[in-house]
Amino acid sequence: MLTECIEFQPERDSEIFATIPGTPAVFLLRGQDAQSEPYVSKTANLRRRLQRLLGPPDERTKKLNLRDRVRLVEYSLTGSDFGSSFLLYQVLRSSFPKTYSKRLRFRFAPFVKLHLENEYPRASVTTRLGRLNGHSLYYGPFVSRVAAEKFMNDSLDFFKMRRCIDDLHPDPKFPGCIYSEMKMCLAPCFKGCTDEEYAKEVNHVQTYFDSTGDSLLRELSAEREAASTNLAFEEAATIHVRIEKLKPVVSQLPEIVQRLDRLSALMIQPSHIAGCVALFRIDSGRISGPVQFSIQPADQTKSQSMESRVQECAHSLAFAKAKSTLETMEHLALLKRWYYRGTRTGEIFFADTKGELPMRRVVRGISRVFRGETALESGTLPEK
Repeated sequence: MLTECIEFQPERDSEIFATIPGTPAVFLLRGQDAQSEPYVSKTANLRRRLQRLLGPPDERTKKLNLRDRVRLVEYSLTGSDFGSSFLLYQVLRSSFPKTYSKRLRFRFAPFVKLHLENEYPRASVTTRLGRLNGHSLYYGPFVSRVAAEKFMNDSLDFFKMRRCIDDLHPDPKFPGCIYSEMKMCLAPCFKGCTDEEYAKEVNHVQTYFDSTGDSLLRELSAEREAASTNLAFEEAATIHVRIEKLKPVVSQLPEIVQRLDRLSALMIQPSHIAGCVALFRIDSGRISGPVQFSIQPADQTKSQSMESRVQECAHSLAFAKAKSTLETMEHLALLKRWYYRGTRTGEIFFADTKGELPMRRVVRGISRVFRGETALESGTLPEK
């Protein structure tokens, strides 16, 4: 996991510090006692950080100094803050299996959950994923629970799926709720519809979530065109109002918000190796990598396009199989933290419904990341 290891000797500190690069890295310090707890952290300048921790102590300061306690220094260089964060997560998870989560202070990503295992499915917002092989579907990650709830509630206004959270036992004597009174729910609670009708409406909602709203936009647009063709202008105007109400709900939805089991992407980050960028692969929200991609082909005599080289490099990354639901939640928390940051380093490109990456855009993104440009610096808007 950490590629470099140096034996620290206080009497040779100047010589040792001179061999350590002053670049971003994740490092681990081990003490003389093999049973002692290691010190793990990340830094933007490894040499400076180690000089502060392992250099001669200053009697006038109370800063942490481990000079007389450290025996080994292990580290790996990184090229970006995301690369450092992901590697730090892996090292802490290995070194502190019981406490790493508290050390990293995870804030799990909010999702809209479609409870398909329920006899009468409903939707809710959650930050906890269920069983990986369960029937429920998850849509996200959203920047916050508020954003997820707003999207869910605004979306369900266009459907008649139930909003209540109880396990239903349909009874014709049940009075119903305000949604059934307003004709915004099929009211399965008092047999206001058949089970088949309710299942059809749930499928309608699932298709909407799966397509991030495009399915309903296409459906309403087709109905509006048909009404106009039949000279039913009042009906067409009513449908047009619904379309205009729906557009802001789906148009501002971040590209990362997708059905979780279909969330596939390629992330490009700066590399600590000259002439390279680092590629991370994302499968169903789980992260694998990095793998170093050289801008110049290793074999100059072999004719091969940049797109095909990128595909080969991305496919070399093994599918990230999560050992637990918690691990998937942790990966998503790291991904969410990076994606929704105000200013972020690197770019990400999402696969389409067929699982294919937009390779031309990926190649342009690699060029921008390699040159250290952002989309705004290069004079273009973020690609979607």
